[in-house]
Amino acid sequence: MLSETSARQSIDAGFLSDGGELGAMMRALDWSDSPLGPPNQWSQALKTTVSMLLAAQAQIVLFWGPQYVALYNDAYAPGIGANHPRALGRPAIENWGELWDDLEPLLSGVRLTRKTFAAKDRPFYVERHGYGETSYWDVSYSAVPDDDGSVGGVLCIVSETTERVVGETQLRASEARYRELNATLEQRVAERTAERHLLATIVETTDAQIQALDLDYRWLAINASCADAYQRIYGKRPKVGDSLHEFLADRPEHLAAAKALWSRALGGEAFTSIEEFGDISFDRRVYEMKFEALRAPDGTRIGAFLTGTDLTDRLEEQARLAQAEEALRQAQKMEAMGQLTGGVAHDFNNLLTPIVGLLDMFQRKGIGGEREHRLIAGAAQAAERAKTLVQRLLAFARRQPLQAVPVDIGRLVADMGELIASTTGPQIQVTVDTPEGLPEAMADPNQIEMAILNLSVNARDAMPDGGKLRISAKSRTLESRTLEHAHGSDLAPGTYVCISVADTGIGMDEETLAHAVEPFFSTKGIGQGTGLGLSMVHGLASQLGGALTIKSAVAAGTTVELWLPVSHAAAGAVDALPQTELRPLPAGTALLVDDEPLVRMSTAEMLRELGYTVVEANSAEEALQRVKDGLRPNLLVTDHLMPGMSGTDLGLALRNQDPELQILVVSGYANNEGITPDVSRLTKPFRSDELAASLSNLTKAGR
Repeated sequence: MLSETSARQSIDAGFLSDGGELGAMMRALDWSDSPLGPPNQWSQALKTTVSMLLAAQAQIVLFWGPQYVALYNDAYAPGIGANHPRALGRPAIENWGELWDDLEPLLSGVRLTRKTFAAKDRPFYVERHGYGETSYWDVSYSAVPDDDGSVGGVLCIVSETTERVVGETQLRASEARYRELNATLEQRVAERTAERHLLATIVETTDAQIQALDLDYRWLAINASCADAYQRIYGKRPKVGDSLHEFLADRPEHLAAAKALWSRALGGEAFTSIEEFGDISFDRRVYEMKFEALRAPDGTRIGAFLTGTDLTDRLEEQARLAQAEEALRQAQKMEAMGQLTGGVAHDFNNLLTPIVGLLDMFQRKGIGGEREHRLIAGAAQAAERAKTLVQRLLAFARRQPLQAVPVDIGRLVADMGELIASTTGPQIQVTVDTPEGLPEAMADPNQIEMAILNLSVNARDAMPDGGKLRISAKSRTLESRTLEHAHGSDLAPGTYVCISVADTGIGMDEETLAHAVEPFFSTKGIGQGTGLGLSMVHGLASQLGGALTIKSAVAAGTTVELWLPVSHAAAGAVDALPQTELRPLPAGTALLVDDEPLVRMSTAEMLRELGYTVVEANSAEEALQRVKDGLRPNLLVTDHLMPGMSGTDLGLALRNQDPELQILVVSGYANNEGITPDVSRLTKPFRSDELAASLSNLTKAGR
């Protein structure tokens, strides 16, 4: 099994694991010469942004830091030609030198003002293929905040439009040539209708879709590009002399739409229109059509012609660009909410620690009479509820401690059937379905049980008049990364164990469904829910490498699926923590270090009850000074995150002086970041029996 440090390093590099060729290239690149340094040392904001752009299909490049170090995705790489891959991880001036005087003011302007710069068909002079050329781009340059709130870099979402711009230029030239020929063409059409095919011969040289109809809606001319378009959307090609009425006779609605446009042009109106045409059984395309009247030399109208351009691909690209921008905004929002939530939970744990500790002491000592006992018990119960609330906050922020082991999900779900039935009540018909031979999943069984119970309670509340609740588990194979309503998850293709909780309740509309996993969002009345149930399950699934999906409709019920990765290790029993009696431990001196006075006060009282002589310090530096002055503690109990030196670094420094020193690190965060695997830890808040259990394990390990 991997050590906690190895696992953390693996997680650090995980944001590059699904990034295609560029993600693999970034993992293999020697970053020692890059101003950014190795990826595992990047800021969280940079990691999140790079993970997003690697997964995107739009062309995206990120210029990070004051040197504008370039990071980009697979879609962007072809656009810089021979500059790839040497541009990766290098300052932009090294590979965009020929246009730096043009590009640098744009980038520095975004960094300075934090305002997005956007432009359509923006020209840039480039030398990407060994020669100079003018390229054209739709661009959107946005400032990306770093972890400290400053502008870390500029995210450039681009789409090259060179081919279209050049094509439109050529089209305008062709139209100019066409207008030059139009005067003689009109005369020839009037004089010799037998030569109507001449127009098609002239316009055949252009890629634009050109066609002309006479006043009876018969084709006077049509070029190959236009005939190809009809073939694509209707499965057949018109030719000169055919009637529009006969061509679309089997599609009356399409004929009416076409006539509505042509009748205006045949009536002498010149106009431009953007419309969608095509039979859904073949293809639907969007065209920009410029209509003009066709006249004889004497001014008599003899028909009309149009020049068309297929806009479908361009519009789809614009939609994909907008989707990528929205995905970036959503990812940044959820990351910021996670950081805020984790910080609040840490501070709340520090506040709860003395409350839980002192209430526990009052209960054990039996302080007061019967009335006081009830009040203290009520306060202790409220403190436990607050502790559970913090755990849910940490679950949403993906900072809760998980003991991931191979779990028999089928057995776990089956064993919960009776508990769920008793929780939901007699009005709810509960069905549990778990097939034989279900593979084990890599999960924390206690957290999975809590998640299933949360989802079941949500289902019960959605069926106030009763209904059916079905809980099932089955093996599912994901063929691609598409997972409907996965709330930002990006599951790799493979086999998963899927736990489904389905109800026949009131369901959710699209707007409610879009916000379902956001923290503190609740459809229940005031005081009837925290709004953290689904966000907790969502955070748990993501932390385990899985996903949460929700399918729901008003009056049609809701199905919530928890996707868990299949375990490739043998399933084993999860050892339960032994119940530790509160009794004095071997006498000795405990050095207690915490920058929170109230936490230090309650912890010191617990240690004295356990038989220790307690020496307090409010910082690691003060603790080191006490040891320097002659203190020789048997035990170090220290907070992890403190101003200056961390508790973990303090413990390692003191252990170098005294290898027999026992160390217990106490943390308000529920993750292990920064705590070495060989140091025991205890999460705030804690009671005396939990502290005694941790110290007892330290004593056993030292024997």
